Amino acid sequence: MQDITNGRCGWCGTDELYVKYHDQEWGKLVTDDKTLFEFLVLESAQAGLSWITILKKREGYRKAFYNFDAELVAQMTDEDVERLMQFEGIVKNRLKIKSTITNAKLFLAVQKEFGSFYNYTLSFFPDKKPIINTFRSLSEIPVSSPESDAMSKDMKKRGFKFFGTTICYAHLQASGFINDHLTDCICRKVPQ
Repeated sequence: MQDITNGRCGWCGTDELYVKYHDQEWGKLVTDDKTLFEFLVLESAQAGLSWITILKKREGYRKAFYNFDAELVAQMTDEDVERLMQFEGIVKNRLKIKSTITNAKLFLAVQKEFGSFYNYTLSFFPDKKPIINTFRSLSEIPVSSPESDAMSKDMKKRGFKFFGTTICYAHLQASGFINDHLTDCICRKVPQ
């Protein structure tokens, strides 16, 4: 895989959906809790799979999980799990579906405790600010960080599922708390 492809981080390749995600979402700071919950759901679903697989099913997840409304997802039942096991738009993994419901309940509890999931996430960062890395090659980008280690450990203690440090790091990258766009990427030259 090339470090830079068509001016972008090479991991997104040339797939139109991947390029759009890279250019318009990845690494841009998300302060809205609904979007943070969406990324939490999608990143958790990705465990063991490729991100492009989940991106292609994103609209299915949106339909399956009430447009990522954590309050509605938290109220889902075993009957909803059975219904979603038949739904073609998502990865049909019973444990991941159930964990989405569990994680929604825990997400709401974190919001209540910290005022927002955004505030909770920032609590793991020095100076309560996002990190902008200056990597020049894809091989320099780590799969975890002290922030993702601490956050995933705390989330595990709270009962969150499918959210280890690697998934947590991917979540922090996706939601812009850690900006890992390579220094030569066009997204570094565009105001965020």
